[in-house]
Amino acid sequence: MAVRQRYYLNFLDCIISAIIGLVAVVCFQGSLDGTFIFDDVQAVVNNKDVQLATPIYKTFRNDFWGTEVASNTSHKSYRPLTVLSFRLNVWMNGGVLDPRGFHVLNVALHGMASALTYPLFCCLFAKTKNWDVKPLVASLLFAVHPVHTEAVAGIVGRADLLCAVFSITSLLTYAHATTMESAESLQFTFLASFLSGLAMLSKEQGITTLGLCSAFDLIVANTIFPSDILMALGRVSKDFKIHRSGIILFKKAAGYQAFIRKQYRYMLWRQLILFFMGSTIMYMRCWVMGFETPQFQKVDNPASFADGILTRFINHNYIYSLNGWILLCPEWLCFDWSMGCVPLIKLDRIQNNPRILSIILFWLVAFGLAKNVFNLKYSFSLSQNLAMSQACLYIPFLPASNIFFRVGFVIAERVLYLPSLGYCMLVAIGMEYLYDKVEKKIFIYAGFVMLILANVSRCYQRSLDWRSEPTLFKSGAVVCPLNAKVHYNLAKTSFNTSKAINHYREALRLNPEYEQAMNNLANVLRDNGDIRESETLLRRAVMLRPDFAAAWMNLGIVLSNQKRYDEAVSCYMTALNYRRFYPDCYYNLGNLYLAQQMYTEAYNAWKMATSQKPQHSIAWNNIIVMLDSLGELDKAELMAKEALTHLPDDSALHFNLANTLGKRSLYEDAEYHFLVSTRLKPNTALYHTNLGVLYHRWKKYKEAEEQYLIALSINNDLKNVEQNLKAVQKLLLKSQTTN
Repeated sequence: MAVRQRYYLNFLDCIISAIIGLVAVVCFQGSLDGTFIFDDVQAVVNNKDVQLATPIYKTFRNDFWGTEVASNTSHKSYRPLTVLSFRLNVWMNGGVLDPRGFHVLNVALHGMASALTYPLFCCLFAKTKNWDVKPLVASLLFAVHPVHTEAVAGIVGRADLLCAVFSITSLLTYAHATTMESAESLQFTFLASFLSGLAMLSKEQGITTLGLCSAFDLIVANTIFPSDILMALGRVSKDFKIHRSGIILFKKAAGYQAFIRKQYRYMLWRQLILFFMGSTIMYMRCWVMGFETPQFQKVDNPASFADGILTRFINHNYIYSLNGWILLCPEWLCFDWSMGCVPLIKLDRIQNNPRILSIILFWLVAFGLAKNVFNLKYSFSLSQNLAMSQACLYIPFLPASNIFFRVGFVIAERVLYLPSLGYCMLVAIGMEYLYDKVEKKIFIYAGFVMLILANVSRCYQRSLDWRSEPTLFKSGAVVCPLNAKVHYNLAKTSFNTSKAINHYREALRLNPEYEQAMNNLANVLRDNGDIRESETLLRRAVMLRPDFAAAWMNLGIVLSNQKRYDEAVSCYMTALNYRRFYPDCYYNLGNLYLAQQMYTEAYNAWKMATSQKPQHSIAWNNIIVMLDSLGELDKAELMAKEALTHLPDDSALHFNLANTLGKRSLYEDAEYHFLVSTRLKPNTALYHTNLGVLYHRWKKYKEAEEQYLIALSINNDLKNVEQNLKAVQKLLLKSQTTN
């Protein structure tokens, strides 16, 4: 077989790629002003690996969420390159977490990936003629597909975007390797494998790129179809015998020389390299995970926990059909599909469940597409294109299919970013087929333009949903009203207490064992004074999940409020047993000790909170105020100055330090810190009041009068300030009379 003919991109093709990239960027510009939302908070905001102060090597020891990958609690999502890209954003913004920079890079990566799809589709479609528009149709559809919104508008989607860029680059590199028959071909194969490894270090799905490279080599580069392989196996089965030792001996070895003849030599070497590199990468990946799979809860993926193989098979196939429908008609888009979003199909009620029809339709379509791959009577190129498009659709989806291992989600729209390459190819093939069959071509043109415009509109609309949590969660309630997590998140972002309570109760109605909703509802009820129900909910939460540290801490707070101190201490200690790094728990434990006048224990607890979290402002301030009230002014001053090294712009720290310095008659130093506190928070009446008292004691009556007046302008109900003002005005009048 001759070396695969290579299509060289011309200047026009480069312009087309650039335009496609620009279109992709324009579609998602609505997300540029977005904030950190949903999973972004855990993966970016609360992830210490993103901070520049954290050593880079920890990025390679921890998972995507900042948990040590060897830990039992880790999700085993090992994506160090993605985390490093987050650090790059922070570094470019001077060490500050700015969501706009993150969103800009996400949109730029989508533009880059979309631009690269055009030369990729030229390779996948084996384009040899300029007038073949299938690559243009497919790449345009990829650029504007609304299912990509989660990957582009959600910052955690960076993993999918980086994975796609590396995967597409790997495929293009491998395609170049298939155009030559020399050692250079093998060098490019190693390079493609390396790029696939980078894709996997961005997201686990990247390993499937090696499978796509293998499929491309067989289907496109060497035109070996599944039917050819089946026929060859059929011939082989007639011409071998099995020796007693178990070794297969071919009777007609010469008859199979065609399979390994010279023109296939480099293809076989490339396939061996792909297999070797894939095995090595997979072994390294498993080694990093400690050869353990992540542990998920039933609510994360109910279908995989269903009883019976047949029940799981039916429900997984229904989920496949939903993924296909989302690609075909991206109207049902939701930020989370777990819990009750997709109710299980149960065998005892299957005959009355219309959803079974979608499974049947899904398999009819899949079988029809597969059948045409084996049927060459229509067109060789059509069968080739169908085979490659299905490979691009199915192979990248395999890690999310629950076939090899359980995944922690039902449907994840960003997981469809790479598989959508195959879908876009199928649409392009279908449009070309219709174009050849329909006499009035204008209908095909008009239909495609309408499809692109509809997708652009949906992309922009959906990217606006992803700009803030309230809009995102409200959109989720429309698509998945039975999802308890949707109501849980609506409650978290609600500023209306009664609405928040209602959403939490709805979440618990939909999922009575939703311990996080119990914990949050208990906190809201506690703040509203309903201590009894709050305690009941928290005890239920820790019963369902004994290692729920936050619920143990909150139960301790509830018990402490009831002065049940011994029980509260036990709860705090249990929380710290499950989560040793827990500054908030130490802070609340300190409050409990203070209420019991156990000052040394309170000091130690708050100090532990500040050692674990040096920016724990409230703990620092509690230490200073307590020491001040105990008369330990020197120690209070030292603590305040230490705290200011971590929180130089904390107005409360400056205020409390000023009070301490004032008591020591260090008026100038006290004045300085009072002025800093009033500059940081000019509308705090207490700051101006105490500064007035300082001036009053310092006998700077004019300045004291000025500060008292400012305090009263902020809050005119301060009776003690009115009395102080009258006193200082009398002193001013007396001094003027004396003069």
